[in-house]
Amino acid sequence: MADLKKRLETNIGGDFFVDSTCIDCDTCRQLAPAVFEETGEYSSVYHQPQNPEELRGALRALLACPTGSIGTQDHKKEIAGAREDFPMPLEDGVYYNGYNSPKSYGGNSYFVKHPDGNWLIDSPKFLPDLVEKFRSMGGMRYVFLTHQDDVADAEKYAKEFGATRIIHRREINAQPDAERIIEDDEPVAFGDDFLVIPTPGHTAGHCVLLYRNKFLFTGDHLWWRDDRGGMGASHSYCWFSWEEQKKSLARLLDYEFEWLLPGHGRRKHLPKNEMHAALGELVSRLK
Repeated sequence: MADLKKRLETNIGGDFFVDSTCIDCDTCRQLAPAVFEETGEYSSVYHQPQNPEELRGALRALLACPTGSIGTQDHKKEIAGAREDFPMPLEDGVYYNGYNSPKSYGGNSYFVKHPDGNWLIDSPKFLPDLVEKFRSMGGMRYVFLTHQDDVADAEKYAKEFGATRIIHRREINAQPDAERIIEDDEPVAFGDDFLVIPTPGHTAGHCVLLYRNKFLFTGDHLWWRDDRGGMGASHSYCWFSWEEQKKSLARLLDYEFEWLLPGHGRRKHLPKNEMHAALGELVSRLK
């Protein structure tokens, strides 16, 4: 938990605060937008929780913060209850894990409960409480890694559950003993419900995962931008090839989905036609 001595002056007065160890990863603003905002290079508390919903959101943010930069003085007893919220259900057996890892610069990770075996998409912190939660949900069969930046504690989870890690050949330096390697740029199906789609650009072997033509786990390839009211992708944080990333974005127009679930950036749920239109607008804008 945060250090009161390092409390940022940009916080509004009151119980919850952010300290100077914050890395501005956006996790807290995603989970509790009514409480946290971006101020320069940090997040800060701009509104103290005033009702149970805002309090629960702030406590979730405290737990999910990768650097432990959020503190509270008056609500420590309620933290145990908030722990029960993770993994946090989204829809149809898909969960946001919380407990974002500093090893992936606070990237989000997800869990899919499936009758043929559960999937972990990228990795949260390896914590006993979370391990037991995953165990109670049936463990995991696969650990899908979008790219090298967000592997975090994937190896520990794979060993704990005897899971198969999936990563592209061009990202293999991040998991050299991974069990399943994607070799080229053609989509690879895992059963009827899961499709790994290579999307080189952000990194050379970046991949996304499409689940049931409804959920698209996008790593650092694509996200939602609330400030612009549409999809976003970053030239500034493109480590391999911006031209390839633009081509990869255009290829996603061949697919349909209604949930956009990124590693970094905002999650979004829209009807499929609206999501496709938003992607088309982004692709056109980038041309």
